[in-house]
This record gives sequence, structure tokens and C-alpha cells, in this order.
Amino acid sequence: MIECRDLHMKYQSGHVTKHVLNGVDFVINPSDRIGLLGRNGAGKSTLIRLIGGVEMPVAGKILRRMTCSWPLGFTGGFQGSLTGYDNARFISRIYDKSYDQMRDFVEEFTELGSNLRMPVKIYSSGMRARLAFALSLAIEFECYLIDEVIMVGDKNFQDKCKAEFFEKRTDRALLLASHSLEMVQQYCNRAIVLNEGKALIYEDVQEAISVYQSL
Repeated sequence: MIECRDLHMKYQSGHVTKHVLNGVDFVINPSDRIGLLGRNGAGKSTLIRLIGGVEMPVAGKILRRMTCSWPLGFTGGFQGSLTGYDNARFISRIYDKSYDQMRDFVEEFTELGSNLRMPVKIYSSGMRARLAFALSLAIEFECYLIDEVIMVGDKNFQDKCKAEFFEKRTDRALLLASHSLEMVQQYCNRAIVLNEGKALIYEDVQEAISVYQSL
């Protein structure tokens, strides 16, 4: 279970303060597959970064009782001067995983070939996303945080990502921020609509989609 209690988040830009989240409460249960909906700027990416531990809320708590991935779509954790292989080796040591197994999985899943021997700082955004996906899948988390990036790459790679998340890992929790209503409707069993800093939780995904479309 991952529990968000009264989360508040704001950003300062000069003399302007933007309150992105204002008292957000919800729970991600094991095997929950939650679609996160909201207009651009509603705070979807911010909420995912908070849950993933990339940022800290200005108020509130996040209680994690499941292992949680870093936000897929966030590649700030990579060391740009290191190669794809070196980043994989670094991650394997942090999580005490076999580097040989991780390397083999990364090679097969990313299809980046010799680019894995190149520094990550020269990768395109799509290449970095492929590497982030592969490394996250190689760790086998109990909850995955996905920020729209599942649609990166060609159809073959998109199908591979969908198979890994929605077919092979049906027992894992998932928080999916997406503008693809079709994907949310097809794969999610609950939904959250972020609007004006508040999180509206729906057990009926279609109802959540209707509310989102009315915003």
C-alpha cells in the first residue's frame, strides 16, 4: 500500500507562487491500476515525482509499504557522462541485482545495440526513455509510476511496453498519468482526476473520464 496524506505542493517563480497540490489524499492498494487524469499543469507529473521520492511535498506525508519505481518519464537519475551499460551497472549495485541478468534484459528490451556503450548525455529523449523502462522493469517493483512516456518509440516498442506492464505484471500496482483516455479505460480499474489542486477519486473509470472531459 502507498498512502498519500494531505499532500501540498507549491512552486515559487519570482514573486508568483503556484499551488499545484492542495490537500491530496488517496491510497494505492496492491494490484490497483489507477489512471491519473488532469489538464496540462494540473499536477500529474508533480504528484508522480512526489510518490517516487524525486521531490518532497511542502506539507503532508507519503507512506510507502510497497517497493516503488522511480517515475518512468523522469530520467534525471541517469549520470550523463556514463554509458548505458555503466548506468545499468550502477543501478544493479544499488538494488543488489545481478548485473549480468540486468545487462541481458536491457540489451534485449531497449534494442539500443552499440548505443549502450555511448554516454547517456548524447541519447535522444526516446533512447533515454527506453533505457529508463528497461532498468525499471529489470528491478521488479511492486508499484510502477508511469508518466505518459509509455507511448514513446515505434509501435513495436509500444507493444512491448504494454505487454510488460499490462500482461506480464497484472499483479503489480500501477499509477498511470496519461492523456490517452482509451488506455486508461482499457487498463485501469480506478481513476483520479486532478483539478485545482484537489484529487477526485473514482471507482468507476468511465465516470472519471466523463468528469475529466467536462473540465
